Amino acid sequence: MEGYQSQAAWKEIQTFLPEKFHLTTTFQPEEKWWDWRGHKVHIDHFSNQSASALVILLHGVGTNGRQLSMIAGGPLFRHGFDVMALDLPGYGMTQVNPDETLTYDAWVELVSDFISAQREMHERPIFLYGLSAGGMLAYHAAALNGQVEGIIGMTFLDQRNSMVRRKTARNTFISVAGSPLLWLADNPLTGGVKMPLKWVSKMNKLVNNDEALDVFLDDKTSAGNWVSTRFLHSYLTYQPAIEPEDFRICPILLTQPAEDHWTPITLSEPFLEKLPENGWSSVMLENAGHYPLEMPGLQQLEDSMVAFINHQLATGSNR
Repeated sequence: MEGYQSQAAWKEIQTFLPEKFHLTTTFQPEEKWWDWRGHKVHIDHFSNQSASALVILLHGVGTNGRQLSMIAGGPLFRHGFDVMALDLPGYGMTQVNPDETLTYDAWVELVSDFISAQREMHERPIFLYGLSAGGMLAYHAAALNGQVEGIIGMTFLDQRNSMVRRKTARNTFISVAGSPLLWLADNPLTGGVKMPLKWVSKMNKLVNNDEALDVFLDDKTSAGNWVSTRFLHSYLTYQPAIEPEDFRICPILLTQPAEDHWTPITLSEPFLEKLPENGWSSVMLENAGHYPLEMPGLQQLEDSMVAFINHQLATGSNR
């Protein structure tokens, strides 16, 4: 099956990253595939079977697993962790089952099933890291599965909140009229209609470097992707298995880029403030954009992830 060795986009993107975050011929993840409901799910695996914990990386709607391998997978592996970055169906190198309806609900179920599969193979602590929409995906999967020791997210966007939906959408029409009009998603004639995500979201704010942004937007496996109205509707209206007020499965860390011009911290606060007291913490990544290319934010991301995971391993989760 085709993997990332045949793709140029991620190699171009990493030229905008500091050299310490580059993948090389001697330092890169092993590529694997996992069968799930007929999908061939691609996995970037930095393998360390003797590691004290497994970290699963989850991209959002403008990135893919390889892009997370560069900024989080490699650094976490160097600190001794086993790390797997998933390509959710519709993104990256995952081969989609044409007979399976792609919805956000399916993403949540896939991640939950993957957590359970990893538990069956190797009983050890599991942590989730999600970038952008992947942060909320990590929460939704943990709420459904219940077997996670910690969640790290770069934004937690509850799209059921009208303010969050309005601020993350491309324009007012999409945020206000777009969601109600997505009743079309339930129509078998229109539910599969696809549109570029850059039409409905502020994908132009994904990175704070115009040259890098061009690469992302041209990449059909990440920011240049098209999704169906059915997927968008399920994403905007997803109901978690556990509401934040009742979530006590594990602690949560927000790693917020300080120069995120798409989803500033004010958009994560409505969700985080509903969590139980002392159930979450945050760190600001200096000089960093939504998908961070910049120092010192990238180093602060690495340091905060490692400190959070090691703290949970030393003290035990809140479960």
